[in-house]
Amino acid sequence: MTTLSTRTENSNDILKGYYIELADFNNWADSRAMDWISQITDEQWNQVAVSSFGSISKTAIHIVSAKKIWIDLWTNVQDPVYLSSEFTGTREDLIDIWKTTSAKLKSFIEHYPVENYTNEITVKKPNGELSAMEFKKTFPHMINHSTYHRGQLVTLLRQSGFSNLSNTDLFTYYNT
Repeated sequence: MTTLSTRTENSNDILKGYYIELADFNNWADSRAMDWISQITDEQWNQVAVSSFGSISKTAIHIVSAKKIWIDLWTNVQDPVYLSSEFTGTREDLIDIWKTTSAKLKSFIEHYPVENYTNEITVKKPNGELSAMEFKKTFPHMINHSTYHRGQLVTLLRQSGFSNLSNTDLFTYYNT
């Protein structure tokens, strides 16, 4: 006989498995983005453009910053700082941080207990506003946020003259 407890455990296992898939997808797509930005010139990297963040470099920094801050929030880092507010390194430095953050995301989601998925995560936004949301809602938000800004990155790269792009769609990921 299937009990509510058994169904809940099975649902939690499915959700955890799906979150692991989403983390793998996000890291796969991010690795493609890292490859793109490693191929462009410094002029393209810093070229001013009409966009949310004004350049390829600032958009890439935002993507990494958001990914990193979520991991910091989920792991209760004391006084987490948005990377975008303090980053002054090189493109290569950013790629190194991005790779490290991707590895941390994979490890985190694999080890984060399912029973914590309903825990409230408190967020202090860059403007100082406080907000709270259950972990199980913040994780897909982070994935969606990355996807959105990778799309902006693609547009900015095309506008800069870079054309060696590849598809980062979830459908493509599942079919590779």
